[in-house]
Amino acid sequence: MERQSVSSSNLASVGYDPNSETLEIEFKGGTIYRYFNVPSFVHEQLMSANSHGIYFNANIKDKYPFERA
Repeated sequence: MERQSVSSSNLASVGYDPNSETLEIEFKGGTIYRYFNVPSFVHEQLMSANSHGIYFNANIKDKYPFERA
């Protein structure tokens, strides 16, 4: 999955596969997590948020099943 760099103190890049509804997040430390069953509007809102980290913590973290890649 191709990820796009984001300007964030916490997140490094974000990728999304609309077919599988999988959101991939790379954190600044290099760790990558995949979140499953994430609707496309959540990805769109994350990418347009003023703070990617705040949006992630409020709307994605602990809200969707995930795995460490």
